Order: sequence, then structure tokens, then C-alpha cells
Amino acid sequence: MQQRCNPRKGLYHPEFEHDACGVGFIADITGHRSYEIVRKAVQAVANLTHRGAVDADAKTGDGAGILTQIPRKLFSREVERLGHRALEGEDLAVGMIFLPRLDAVANNRCRVTIEEAVDHYDLTFFGWRQVPVEVSVLGDTAAELLPDIQQILIGRPGSMSEVEFERSLYLVRKQIERSVYRHGIRGCYICSLSNRTIIYKGMMVAPQLSRFYKDLRNPDFESALAIFHQRYSTNTMPNWFLAQPFRFLAHNGEINTLKGNVNWIRAREPELKSKMWGQQISRLRPIIDPFVASDSARMDNAFESLVLSGRDPMHVTMMLIPEAYQNMPNMDEDLRAFYEFHDCLMEPWDGPAAVAFSDGLVVGAALDRNGLRPARYKVTDDGLVVMGSEVGLLEVDDRRIVKKGRLGPGQMIAVDTRRGVLLDNQEIKSQIARRRPFGQWIRENLIRFERGRCSVEPEPDASVEDSNLRQRQKAFGYTADEVDYVLVPMANDAKEPVGSMGDDTPLAFLSRKPKPLFNYFTQLFAQVTNPPIDPLREALVMSLDLLLGYRRNLLEENEKQARLIRLRSPILLNSELNHLRSMIVPEFASEILPTLFNPEEGAEGLRRALDWVCARAVQAVEGGRSLLILSDRGVGPSRAPIPMLLAVGAVHYHLIRERKRMQASLIVESGEPREVHHFAALIGYGASAVNPYLAYETLNELVGDRELEDEVVFPKALANYRKALEAGLLKIMSKMGISTLSSYHGAQIFESIGLHQDLIDRYFTGTHSQVGGIGLEEIAADVLELHAQAFGPDKKPALQDMGIYRFRRDGEYHALNPLVFKAIHKVAKSGAYEDYREYARLVGSRPPSALRDLMALER
Repeated sequence: MQQRCNPRKGLYHPEFEHDACGVGFIADITGHRSYEIVRKAVQAVANLTHRGAVDADAKTGDGAGILTQIPRKLFSREVERLGHRALEGEDLAVGMIFLPRLDAVANNRCRVTIEEAVDHYDLTFFGWRQVPVEVSVLGDTAAELLPDIQQILIGRPGSMSEVEFERSLYLVRKQIERSVYRHGIRGCYICSLSNRTIIYKGMMVAPQLSRFYKDLRNPDFESALAIFHQRYSTNTMPNWFLAQPFRFLAHNGEINTLKGNVNWIRAREPELKSKMWGQQISRLRPIIDPFVASDSARMDNAFESLVLSGRDPMHVTMMLIPEAYQNMPNMDEDLRAFYEFHDCLMEPWDGPAAVAFSDGLVVGAALDRNGLRPARYKVTDDGLVVMGSEVGLLEVDDRRIVKKGRLGPGQMIAVDTRRGVLLDNQEIKSQIARRRPFGQWIRENLIRFERGRCSVEPEPDASVEDSNLRQRQKAFGYTADEVDYVLVPMANDAKEPVGSMGDDTPLAFLSRKPKPLFNYFTQLFAQVTNPPIDPLREALVMSLDLLLGYRRNLLEENEKQARLIRLRSPILLNSELNHLRSMIVPEFASEILPTLFNPEEGAEGLRRALDWVCARAVQAVEGGRSLLILSDRGVGPSRAPIPMLLAVGAVHYHLIRERKRMQASLIVESGEPREVHHFAALIGYGASAVNPYLAYETLNELVGDRELEDEVVFPKALANYRKALEAGLLKIMSKMGISTLSSYHGAQIFESIGLHQDLIDRYFTGTHSQVGGIGLEEIAADVLELHAQAFGPDKKPALQDMGIYRFRRDGEYHALNPLVFKAIHKVAKSGAYEDYREYARLVGSRPPSALRDLMALER
């Protein structure tokens, strides 16, 4: 499956794939199969053409397709044509496969690989079927990229149950994917391989769908349900493979937490166990196909694995896209317990979403917790259900409508064709929430960690080695202007300070001043989310809750999985951290991992310290520790701090690589973080909680020196500071279209500017960086410069004003410094060319501050 999507090229990266599409389903409640359902689905998706985009040839589209039940009449006839006895019901499976069209060797290798996999699982291989198509209806680009579209027909052996048959087909596909990847074959993709459903899709606009696929015009193509999708590819390149529906779902929206979701699924794989899969569980890995870089496709991978491991599609939808429950006072308690329990299993795949899903028996649709995508439905008196992204996608006689409506935030609707029933949101949620005693499991196992009262002054740092507060502030890069313009307003007003837009200081890697490693990372924002989330008006759907402890097997449900600690905030007071550290409950044993190194050893000492912390983390997990506390307390003349973001990233990814990440949570005890961005970066790279002990000590000093407002005593300053940090985290999440901190946790929604790729690959794996930059040597140099300012022979007693937030002669360089803006004012007044040349000279001779300053025009 290597490079099934577009490969990385220039500034394009396949992981930026997002959609804003048209989606829906049509179903007959009674389960009666007919061609009419398929015809109406094709018509409905054609009426959503305006939700897609068209190439310059005016015929190539972003993608369109439908998912239906396997048309038994059509394929029974095909089995007979291949010389075999026709099969009934779900004894016949059909695979819809895209093969390399222009490479005969690769095409043949794919065919052999597929047949070998089918034979390996003792399934009956009937043969290949060339899918009848009409290429002339395609646009030039789509025709040029057209794959060889084939179908394989497979029978169920008599000794195998239907459930075993279904799972064997999944294992066949996983084996094919691994083999194709191993052989480096490009252009092989299995759209569907099932005994229930089949998918017809492609790189086209929706009206071309039935004209291209001749099967969709065959009256024997009968189904009781159909999902349809018109793709709109946002900031991405369309292709045949990423057209939807995928194997179980079609998605309109954007999964803003995708990278974190994928990382956490990968981290969970070592913990997976299942009576249903037994020893075959290892063959499911990787759950997420790394070579189809689409947010929808990857969520479909997770959806598929959970359904085929025993949960029904409605249950899985509630797991992946849960409705908001934390702040809903009138929610049914059983349903609340269901969501709280499943929080212990999996974080939400968060972002604006309307999803249609089906396993071939049940078809349904759901909205995300914010309800930012439209989903309307109608039900007629003859049992037809039409759901879609907008009203009017299918003409229905209003006199025959018996029910209509729209899905609200977090709501769901489904049709169970087995039982012949239409299920509304309340029925679905009530049935699923009561299947197990989730409430009892939560009450007996989940520990709710209450917020401590902000009333105790910071305890003196007993681990300090001959250092005072000012020295430690300098060692961690505190500046006087940062204290005055960031910490003081947060302590006084309980919110982040407001500043002007823009930053005319140099990028971190171009600055001549040592900068925190946090400054080398910029927050990403959602490019498709519309409208954005307002964390104030939409507070009901937002949550800062996080869980601590050993996260167990995703594929099972039992009371042990709820044995976790729930935090209401990731910002820990000293007393709260001490409480966690001193817990005597065996499941929550903690280990302190010092993140310090000997400054005399330089960059090599930093490297060895990182390796030691990673090794100690593995040993602690193997010793049963589930709370790993990364602590830089103890900074002094002979101990310098490892940048905490570097330490968190190193341990987080090392534990993932060692297949132990889900067995422990990372807690940060650090003097470095003080601004909202610092906390967001630490949480975004895997920290579950942060204790900024030096920021608390700084607030205490400000109160003692009467630098704050008169009525702000230390407990008030502490409460205000934490409130400001929490509000800042909510604001950052909302900018990304994320509602829950548990989804933001580990999602690494950042872009790096100025870090070397080797450093990123090891310590911040998967982070995007369009430019290279510094490595461990330069990071160590910055740390050592700050350390020398704090403990060296030339140390100064006071914090310096570095001129970060306003120009200072000896501070940070500003592009709009007094010389520059006086010069441009002079030009504006005089209009003289000589004055302009002086202004241009000042700008042209400035030290490099932005990327454009590193570029030169070719002459």
C-alpha cells in the first residue's frame, strides 16, 4: 500500500488531507432490497455535486461514491459464470480493488498476493471480475490516474461461521496490505472486502458515478441501504483512493485531533487482547494504515477494528464521536456513566463532523458534540429514510412524510434492517448505555481528584543546591518584562494579557538571545472548521478533564478499565502534586524522574541525560509505576535543567516505541513553563498534568513585594493564574476546533520552525517542519548560557528586561525599531528618494529576523 495517496512534495504533505463534503444515506426500514434504493442514492449524491470541486478540465472531481449491500442477484450470476454454484445470503464476499493499471508487473504481483492471502485463510476463491466501466465520461486527469478496477469473488467454507468469515476477510485484507507494503508496490488499494457491503467510488463528480460504473445502472443491483458521499478536498490533491465512502463510514468534516488519535491507537496496540481474535490479534497491527493519509480513512480504520472485534456500529460511533456530557446537568445517569467509562478507553476523535456509517445491516448517522455540520432527515409512510447534508437532495412527496427533523449536537439516528426498525437518538443511547453496569464500574473504581484550595504558600524547594529564587528564574529564562507583562496581568485579572497583533522580533532560531524551546513550535489552527468554537458561549461542550493511570485493553470492557484518576484541570498546585506523589494505592504508584544534567558536560551531557531519563522511564513502568513525574527541581551550580518540552517528547515517544506508553501517565514538575503556550505544548506532546512550581514562587514574591493589586493576596493570585491558564488552553483548543483536552492531549498540533529533522524524528516524532535548524548542541548552548547568567562569575542580581514585548536598546531586536519607523515617517513627509534609500538601507541591513531574510534573488 506504499504511497497510495499523493506523496509528500514541496510544501504539500498528505497528512494535511481534510474534507468538507456532502454525505448522507438512504434506507428501507423493512430491509427490503431493491434497485430503487440504489437509484435514489445515485440521484441524491448527484444533487450534492455543488459540495464538491472540479478540476481545470471541468470533468475531474474530488471524488464521489456509494456504499451498498452486496447485490446478491448480480454477483450470484457472476459466480455461476465463473463455473461455481451460486451462493445464498452472506456466504459470498466481494472485494472491490484498485490495481496498478500502467505497471503490468506490479499488477500481477498484487493479484498473486491477494490470491495467496485468500488461500492462507482457507477461503474459497472463485475468481476475478473486471468491473465494467465507461472511461470516456471521466475528465482527463481522472482518466490519466485511473486504476485497473477489479473485483474478487470469495466464498465461505462450510466449516466457517458467518462471524468467522467476516473476520477472516478482515485478516486477509490486513495481510495483503502488509505484503504489498513489504514489496514496495504502489497503486494497490482495497476499497472494500466484505460479505455484506461493497463500495463504488472514484475520482469524479457525482453525476459521473452511474455513467462510469455500469453496474449502478443494472436493475439487479439491489440493496436495502446506501451511503453516498461527494468529496470536497480542502487544500489537498484529490485521488482515486481517498474518494469516499470508506469501508464503514463516510465523513463530512475535519478530525482536528488526528495525529494524537493515531499516536494513541498505535500506543494501545501492545495492550490489545481479545477472546474473539485469540492469537491472531497481532495480525490486526497496524490498526491505522499509515499509507492512506486521510483523517476520514484513518478514523474508518479505527471504526472497522472496533466493530469487527465485537461492538456494533452505533456503540463504536458513541465511542469515537461522543456527545458532550461533563457539563450536562440533565443527562441520563446511565448514559453519563457510559461516556465516562469510555473516556477511560479512548479519547474522542474531535472536530466538526457529520458521519454516516454502516456494517451492511445497520445504517446510521451522527453529529459531533458541537453540531457544526448539517444533517437532516425525512421518513415516508412506506418506510423510506433519507438523511443528508441538506434539505432537497432527493425529491420526496411531502404528503407521504410521517417524520422529519435534524440531528442536534452529539445526536444519532439509525435504521436496523435486521429488525426493521428506525431508531432515534434516545432509543439508541438508552439501549447501548444499559448493556453493562458502567455506572457501578465508575463508582467503584474511578478516583475523582478534587481541586485543591489555593490557600497555601509555596513550600521552599528542599532540593535546591545553593540557589535563590532569582538565580533559578534566570536559569529557566525568566525575564523582567515577562514577569511584568505576562505573569502580573494573569495574577491580577485571571486572564491572559492582551497585546497588539503580530510579532516583529526574530524567529527563535534566528534570535541572538537564548529562547525557550517552546518558542520553536507554533500552534496550528483548523483550516476547515466553520464557524469556530467560542470557548465562552460553548462552554457546555468543552472540557479540561484528563485521566491518569494505566490505560488498559481497548477491545474489552470490564471494571478494571475504569481504575484511573480523573483530573478536572491539568494545572496542578504543589499540594495536589504532593497528594498524587504520596498516594499509597498500588495502581497509582509514582516515580520521580529528574530532568537535570551536568553543565560541564555540555551537549553530550544533555544527550546522555535524555537517554538516562528514557531508560529510567521504561524501568519504572516495568516496575509497576503508573505516574511518572518529570521533575527539574534541584537546579543549581552543578545541575542545569533539560528543557522540559524536550524531556516530555523524549519520554513520550520512547515509551511508544518501547510499546509501554499506555501503562503510565506523564506529570511535569517544572520551573520552566509560565505562559499558556508552554502548557499547551507540554500537554500536546504527552504530559497529562503540569506543576509550574517556579511560577507559583514568582507569584508569591510579587505579592510580598506588593507588585500586584492591593486586594490580590497569594491565594487569590494563585487562583487567578490557574484560571487564566485554563482559559488560555480552552482558547487554543477552540482555535483548532477541539472541545476536549483529552483529545488535544498528545495530538502534537504544532509546526516546528527551526529545529533539525534528526531532532524532530527522535524527540518530536511526526511533527511537521518545512525548514531545518538547530540540534541538541545549540539547545544545550542556550541552556548553558542561561545557566551561566544564573550561576556564573558574571551573574547579575536582577532579572533583565529583554525587550521582548517593547523595544529596549540592549534587548531583543525589533524589525519596527525607532530608527526604522522614524525613517519611514521621514519618507512619508518628504517624499525624497534619498530618504527612501536610507529607510531601505535600514531594512536591508537588519539582522535575519524572518525566513525571507535568508533568501536571495537569483540574478
